[in-house]
Amino acid sequence: MHLVNNYKNIWPYLLLLTGFAVYCQTENYTQFWNEYAFVKDINEKWSIEADVGITTSGIPEHNSPFYGIIQFYGRGWGHYYPSERWKLSFFYAFFYNTNVPELLQEKSPEHRLAVQLTYLMTKTRLRTNLKARLEDRHLENDTGYFEAVMRLRFQAKGTYPLNGPIIKPGILYTFLSDEVMFKTRGSVSGNTFFDRNRFTVGFGYSFVSEFQVEVSYVNELLPRPDKTSSYDAFQINVVFTDLFSDLFAKKYKREKTAIDK
Repeated sequence: MHLVNNYKNIWPYLLLLTGFAVYCQTENYTQFWNEYAFVKDINEKWSIEADVGITTSGIPEHNSPFYGIIQFYGRGWGHYYPSERWKLSFFYAFFYNTNVPELLQEKSPEHRLAVQLTYLMTKTRLRTNLKARLEDRHLENDTGYFEAVMRLRFQAKGTYPLNGPIIKPGILYTFLSDEVMFKTRGSVSGNTFFDRNRFTVGFGYSFVSEFQVEVSYVNELLPRPDKTSSYDAFQINVVFTDLFSDLFAKKYKREKTAIDK
């Protein structure tokens, strides 16, 4: 009963985010996304994070998710926690895009800066987060010039522990999210204002406080004037916390809240 009542808090946001329909030719791709995150708590207000990831994809003629590598990246984060309900994050990332289907050329290295704000909307067993991110993307075009593209992203996410009241080591949890993205026009990223809708559903498990794994299914829908691209992705995210604790003289363990999920 608590699950049903708490779900009422998030379903309007998910309905709003998924309310897009496109009627045109569709190209379908299957992909595999995997990301490895290394998190270090600095104090009660700050943590830092480093991510590395690789994306493989099929093509319409050979639609195996492992047909070829289309992207790999590295990203560095700084997270600030002004209160239990709010998190402010910044990152710089470099993406090497070898053949990303939605980009209008085969190779387009990208430098990306972003600021992100996360709000913990509910603190019941069903935890719901709202997230907004502004990205400043610089993609290299065919002439070697890095073209600036701004992208705005909004996400609603719900997380629910299955075999316990809260998420902690030894608890299996499930999560559901939907995200919409809007962008400025560019010769590499395309001339549409609405970029994509990303729907994610999956499960996570924290083996110990320092090691967490999430496995999920992702569907991305990218409407374009000539065709719509649809991505079905299998995603694995692995998070290590304080793996390199010896880099700091004092090991600090920040008390986690639901906003960390």
